[in-house]
Amino acid sequence: MLTVLRHRDYRHLFFAQVVALVGTGLATVALGLLAWDIAGDRAGSVLGTALAIKMVAYVLLAPIVTAVADRLPRRTLLVGSDVLRGGVALALPFVDQVWQVYVLIFVLQAASAAFTPTFQAVIPEVLPDERDYTRALSLARLAYDTESLLSPALAAALLTVTGYNWLFVGTSAGFAASAALVVSAALPKGRRNGGGDRGCTRAKATAGTRIFLATPQLRSLLLMNLAVATAGALVLVNTVVYVRDHLGLTVGDVPIALGAYGAGSMALALLLPAVLDRTGDRAVMLTGTLALPAVFTGAVAVTLAGTGDWRRPVLLATWAAFGAACSAVLTPVGRVIRRTTGPADRAAVFAAQFSLSHACWLAAYPLAGWLGAAFGLPAAVLTLAAVCLASALLAVRAWPARAEGAREAGEGHTRLRTGLSPAGR
Repeated sequence: MLTVLRHRDYRHLFFAQVVALVGTGLATVALGLLAWDIAGDRAGSVLGTALAIKMVAYVLLAPIVTAVADRLPRRTLLVGSDVLRGGVALALPFVDQVWQVYVLIFVLQAASAAFTPTFQAVIPEVLPDERDYTRALSLARLAYDTESLLSPALAAALLTVTGYNWLFVGTSAGFAASAALVVSAALPKGRRNGGGDRGCTRAKATAGTRIFLATPQLRSLLLMNLAVATAGALVLVNTVVYVRDHLGLTVGDVPIALGAYGAGSMALALLLPAVLDRTGDRAVMLTGTLALPAVFTGAVAVTLAGTGDWRRPVLLATWAAFGAACSAVLTPVGRVIRRTTGPADRAAVFAAQFSLSHACWLAAYPLAGWLGAAFGLPAAVLTLAAVCLASALLAVRAWPARAEGAREAGEGHTRLRTGLSPAGR
């Protein structure tokens, strides 16, 4: 897998992603401490609102920013986004009002909504060979999972020698390093769309979503995103409830349970390149999707059981299985988008995937949190399991076997599907 790092430009982009992720992880810890300083016992409400702002920014702004930023060179957009995010991180230690936190978080996430889809669209052009690109996708999944495990540990180590405000400085340094690495990489110029009128901008902002709805593989991917969100929301929102309230375990067991989810995801990401070399994306992704409702049976068993020492190992195994199944779905996403879209539309489709997948998470979070708080954990788990099962079955139906590996006929075919005229592009 690491052989793909021999490609100089990809190597620089990959490490740009890694240092930015580490910086983001430091900011997550620091933001919680900042919220406590400003709001005291209302810190949870502040963080919950900040998370909602993040999701809303991702859902609403990613397609719009991508359409408007289409007029900018890719390097300018990526570096500018990093600079803006770094500036926000440096400003956060100086705020003393909750509304200021919300404004800065919105700006930071808007910059991320511009950066991430553009970055994702560049990688398949930097690595035109599909085997290399597959290994890059697995490395990206490993980077995300490693960050979720290592950043809290790094933050904890730094907090033993300095105050939490310096974590924001580390965040800014991460974004600065990311910008420098992007500058040092030779990026393909890409195919920019012409036209600057508002109608054209609106059409481009919705083009990725229309391509999603017109393409069987991508319609299926949308349903897979919802299945993944149900499982992920259960883990991220309710792990502390399971560990502390339902099982009566210690605070130290919370990161162990979350680590099991990350370990499952990482283990499968390591295996996927070899698997994808032998099988198609459809088989891997739909297998992972159908595994999710099956894994929910373990969560249901732990939830409904009132006692038993077996519940802790079953919870850890269930969380690891959720991580592995989610990795099977999410890791090949870039391959599917690459196969089904032309270069001129790829950024728009990656932006649509970014936006629509986060819309699924925005729907799943309240089911996992508010439903559980109002009606109890069993109600939340059973509802999420039902949504997951329905999404998985519909995903299988939406992606017929005959569509496996199908490539679109290029830019002209995409233009017909989106309704954009040659002049409008």
